[in-house]
Amino acid sequence: MELIILGATFFGFLVLGVPVAFAIGLSAICTILYEGLPVAVIFQQMMSGMNIFSFLAIPFFVFSGELMLHGGVADKIVQLAKNLVGHIRGGLGMSNVVACTLFGGVSGSPVADVSAMGAVMIPMMKKEGFDTDYAVNVTTHASLVGALMPTSHNMIIYALAAGGKVSIGALIAAGLLPALVLMVCMLVAAYGVAVKRGYPAGKFPGWPAVFRSFAAALPGLLIVGIILTGILSGVFTATESAAVAVTYTILLTFFIYRTMTLPNFLRAAAKAVKTTGVVLLLIGVSTMFQYLMGLYEVADFAGDMMSKVSTQPWVIFLLINVILFVLGTFMDMAATILICTPIFLPIAMKAGMDPVQFGMLMLINCALGLNTPPVGTTQFVGCAIGGISVGAVMRTILPFYAALIAALMFVTYVPAFSLWLPRLLMGYKG
Repeated sequence: MELIILGATFFGFLVLGVPVAFAIGLSAICTILYEGLPVAVIFQQMMSGMNIFSFLAIPFFVFSGELMLHGGVADKIVQLAKNLVGHIRGGLGMSNVVACTLFGGVSGSPVADVSAMGAVMIPMMKKEGFDTDYAVNVTTHASLVGALMPTSHNMIIYALAAGGKVSIGALIAAGLLPALVLMVCMLVAAYGVAVKRGYPAGKFPGWPAVFRSFAAALPGLLIVGIILTGILSGVFTATESAAVAVTYTILLTFFIYRTMTLPNFLRAAAKAVKTTGVVLLLIGVSTMFQYLMGLYEVADFAGDMMSKVSTQPWVIFLLINVILFVLGTFMDMAATILICTPIFLPIAMKAGMDPVQFGMLMLINCALGLNTPPVGTTQFVGCAIGGISVGAVMRTILPFYAALIAALMFVTYVPAFSLWLPRLLMGYKG
């Protein structure tokens, strides 16, 4: 009965339009009151969930991404991408994919990625005669690669939701190859649609222009190399790398590029504070939710239900993907990670999946949710920039969705995509 109350109140609050964080917290409170547990349990669980040293990485990574967004780094990355692939059929679409991938590496946030790249690329593509729905779909889907990059705070959230079963450093290394796979799949989709619609090719500016744009963008791109090199060499921990990222970004935008202004710095700081507050609130209330799910053995119950459908690992993995995708359409990325990881990670591990590989599966599924109504944050941002309705974009979304699902299937069923680099660079034994 308690489990029914927990699930019914949670989904009931969501249907009523209550924000996810409050829906999680209120459903946990209702269940605790029904159970007759002391109310102090609520606050104890919230504090224990937020009072973790590793969570210091979250505000730093968020702040670093906002500084990159407001510090003029995007323009230099766009120029590099345009010079590299702009001469291919549908060149601006291809440039958009590469630019989103590169900026996702320095921002670590799909929403920041679509905000920065969309503001530059979508108007540019419309001016050059590309359809608005194409420009928006390319931008919003390619921006999702930011969730897999070393600067992604969602990796930190997953590592902690996994209960110490996975190394943050291994996750950071594991995200690079899936990010590359995702970029290649998006390039194929963007090129295929460009050929079908007869979009023109751009003009190659020459290798000197490519090298000049690369030199201009290199200081911004170095943040990925600094984080990876520092962690792998043992100079600093994954948590400390976030503070290093902020320090480097401030030096870059103020003293190297000299593109940061005081008003933009204050806007970046305010947005980082707001985002961090939302994430920590989600973490606190989700800890209550996880406590109750552990108390009522939800993971065991879900595992038994899935085993009744099939005992084949590939079927179990497919079911997990479908469930995560559906949940991601109406839940925030952080909330989905925090709630679903304790449920599905044990099931996936029992079926033979490594926790690092499951982390990549989780992040891609949650990223898909960011581009799917009714909660699709990146899609709403892209549509707002492009001045087009979500419905119009959804009518031509299939090739780009297919590219994302293809990348997800590669990560799900080919462990090497997630585990090769951690094993090569860190000696990971998983």
